[in-house]
Amino acid sequence: MTANAELIERLPKAEIHIHIEGSLEPDMMFSMARRNGITLPFNSVEDVKKAYNFNNLQDFLDLYYQGMSVLRTEKDFYDLTRAYLERVLAENVRHTEIFFDPQGHLARGIGFETCLNGLSRAIEDCEREYGISSSLIMCFLRHLDEADAEKTLDMALAHKNRIIGVGLDSSELGHPPEKFKRVFRRARDEGFLLVAHAGEEGPPDYVWQALDVLGVDRIDHGNRALEDAALVKRLAADKMALTVCPLSNLRLCGISDMADHPIQRMLDAGLMATVNSDDPAYFGGYMNENYSTLDKALGLSSDEITRLARNGFEAAFLDVDAKQAALEEFDSTIK
Repeated sequence: MTANAELIERLPKAEIHIHIEGSLEPDMMFSMARRNGITLPFNSVEDVKKAYNFNNLQDFLDLYYQGMSVLRTEKDFYDLTRAYLERVLAENVRHTEIFFDPQGHLARGIGFETCLNGLSRAIEDCEREYGISSSLIMCFLRHLDEADAEKTLDMALAHKNRIIGVGLDSSELGHPPEKFKRVFRRARDEGFLLVAHAGEEGPPDYVWQALDVLGVDRIDHGNRALEDAALVKRLAADKMALTVCPLSNLRLCGISDMADHPIQRMLDAGLMATVNSDDPAYFGGYMNENYSTLDKALGLSSDEITRLARNGFEAAFLDVDAKQAALEEFDSTIK
């Protein structure tokens, strides 16, 4: 237990970088496989866990897409989302912005509405029952072409009331943000908020492209931005949020030791860094585990932990009234 363990548990949190398919725990994966008559290439939950030994982002993605193959029905997406929300609610997460990958399901013959309806129903039920608020961000898979992303955006247009934004994820290297400049421009014109994974494995130039070519409202990851002093200055001046995912960075070998994690340097540089879990079932921890692992490795001060958690609400895509209420609730816990 770290010195700030009680603070980490007590602080309200917003999680704004979570891939819902990446919250599929091994036991749920097996349960859904049985329910849907799917044969997995693993004999047990323990075999799945042993496979979680990634050397890079692509190794992880190969297993990730294999795991999502069990998601077939609206109930599957509902159960997955509800399980995630109930779990993070116990960690005092009060707001989430959930990524989902419709192209990964459409390619398997799963309808857009099948996925969206399950996600949306779980979000609505959990908000009504527990008071946790959530929004959906539809991500384009960057290893596919822009034409495929355009088709996916076409499907989303009828559901603007349930999808607040679009993002860009999957294999970063070799797939720069500028590859998707037209579809992001159209998404902006249609009223969607924009985010993009950049600077996780890709170079600082990918972060520049996300800012200046795509016009994003938030950068997902952004770790490698620290390699470019001019970029750091730009991010700080613009108060551009970075959705940082510590355990993900460690498990995907972006860092070799949590003691080398750049989040403290981000704060020192005046960047709006936030803490998130990314794909928690695969990377070994949800929100509190990410905070406590950082705290143990870096010796964060209570002020730094509080700042990171408050940044999550500052960076969230909440309307003015909801954000003010969330920040007032947050501030009341630290008086």
